[in-house]
Amino acid sequence: MIKCKVLATCFVGLAIQFSAYAATWTITYPKPLDDSDARAQYPIALLKLALGKTGVNYELRPSDRILLPGKAMRQLRENREVNVVWSMTDSQREKEVAPIRIPIAKGLIGMRVFVVNNAKKQKFEGLESLADMRKLVPIQGEEWPDTKILQANGFNVFTVPEFREAYDLIKQGKADFFPRSIMEVSVEMAEEGRSSNLFIEPSMALYYPTAMYYFVNSNNVTLANLIETGLQRALEDGSFDALFYTTYAPIIAELDMNGRNVFTLENPLLPAETPLNDARLWYKTESVVAQ
Repeated sequence: MIKCKVLATCFVGLAIQFSAYAATWTITYPKPLDDSDARAQYPIALLKLALGKTGVNYELRPSDRILLPGKAMRQLRENREVNVVWSMTDSQREKEVAPIRIPIAKGLIGMRVFVVNNAKKQKFEGLESLADMRKLVPIQGEEWPDTKILQANGFNVFTVPEFREAYDLIKQGKADFFPRSIMEVSVEMAEEGRSSNLFIEPSMALYYPTAMYYFVNSNNVTLANLIETGLQRALEDGSFDALFYTTYAPIIAELDMNGRNVFTLENPLLPAETPLNDARLWYKTESVVAQ
């Protein structure tokens, strides 16, 4: 009888595992601002790569309506509209939804260059230290973890509801600079900076250790395991790095990240579980300096 129970338990376990791979998973991510939003292309491509490594049948599609990051995270927490979101992590987010702790862009989300109004150009001449940088006013989103990080490091941050408004106000000279990740800035400036009074400051950057993860609802353990398994397999076979460097190496070179003076900030929001010691998961420039 005991042997039969054991066999039955094993059969049920195998059946559950089989059903996870035999079913078609509908995986919904936040619809970007528009279909040409290139910032979403890499996270979607990496998610497809990871899911392809697992052998599951899946349908990957955007949500029915545009969801900005704050709204997308709330909907994910409530298990509505979306079941996967990629976003920068912090301690509060990891309490509310489940992170898959593999930084999808190797920490580039924390590498920030400055979008500046031409009329403010002189303010950046002769800056040599983080203390000098703190005299300037950055603009950031109200709900972004970046805002709290900058405030914790002594910056007086001008906040707005969303990034397009930040671009409008920086054009009007309402703040001194708009720190943007090197993942985002080239695409955004191709649109927002076209025929405008904005430029990317060429010699400096900020860096804070942080990660962009895929997040799922805290109860969706199976989906979390599938995505993590796929990402791990992509890391092991080199396809993760191939996609990352194909996407970002030209941008890193274009922005001359190894030639910049990079001021390093502390990140008090960084969860203790962040895998900082796994060198496979992070990109490091040659110029990050502690100041």
